[in-house]
Amino acid sequence: MDQESIVYGCIKDQVVLTDEARRRTNESVVGALPSVEEWPFICREMFAQPVPGQDLNATLQTDVTHFGASYKGIEYEWDQWIEQFEQLLAKMYWSSATVHLETELNGRHSFVWQADGECYIPGESTMSVRCEWTREDNLI
Repeated sequence: MDQESIVYGCIKDQVVLTDEARRRTNESVVGALPSVEEWPFICREMFAQPVPGQDLNATLQTDVTHFGASYKGIEYEWDQWIEQFEQLLAKMYWSSATVHLETELNGRHSFVWQADGECYIPGESTMSVRCEWTREDNLI
């Protein structure tokens, strides 16, 4: 039986810090990702971004880019997935990013990236990551 793995999460940028140039940069970085047909670990179709041209003052406090995908046993290639995700983050503006990995055999893992300072600025900032692991047993 194939092992399904679900990966989902979000990348957040503070609206008070966000301007149209930052949003356009983030949109173009995600738009430049390979297509799902090329079968990369991370593809543009797995992302949902804020509405282009949406008035930043009409939103709440956070600009949120959501993502999610189903894989066959991605935990066996997780280091490569993380590497590609961090390469994506390195090109974007953001304040935090969270990735959840749900696996059938190894439980749930949550990874949280925090920008050092108020936000991550491509080429200027550093990022740090924290991982949490939980396993839920369904014994009856």
